[in-house]
Amino acid sequence: MKNFNIFKILLLSTVCLFILTAANNYSHDSKDYHTITSLGDTVKQEAWLAPEWADTIKNKVPVNSETIAKGEELYNMYCFSCHGDTGYGDGPAGGSMGIRPANFHDQKVIKQKDGAIFWKLTNGKGNMPPFKEILTEEQRWQMVTYLRELGKQQ
Repeated sequence: MKNFNIFKILLLSTVCLFILTAANNYSHDSKDYHTITSLGDTVKQEAWLAPEWADTIKNKVPVNSETIAKGEELYNMYCFSCHGDTGYGDGPAGGSMGIRPANFHDQKVIKQKDGAIFWKLTNGKGNMPPFKEILTEEQRWQMVTYLRELGKQQ
């Protein structure tokens, strides 16, 4: 009986931690927000800004067809399910998270520096996983290069 009570306490603690973590994505203070409409619901999501110093990080891979092809391969492996086939944030897994993933065609994304996008890929936030331990630095830059090309397409 004592083991069962410990299990209930651990389960309750885990559920509470999950709820608190999820609630952090929906804070409502005076920060910069943008509105997302998904499945008829409107959710205010805090704008995800990289630190200013990230803008100074420079892309270390050449922009050529080989780099773009490698970036596309990585995108299809790691990003497609949330960000969608064409990068509009409409992937099958993305919509199920409650907050739509980034739309790489949006001017807010296009105007970001390569370093800011690289920083976001590296560190992640909320439902966006950090890729620092999954992808090499070169692979993350290949991904940034591909995302730039993807954002240019209609």
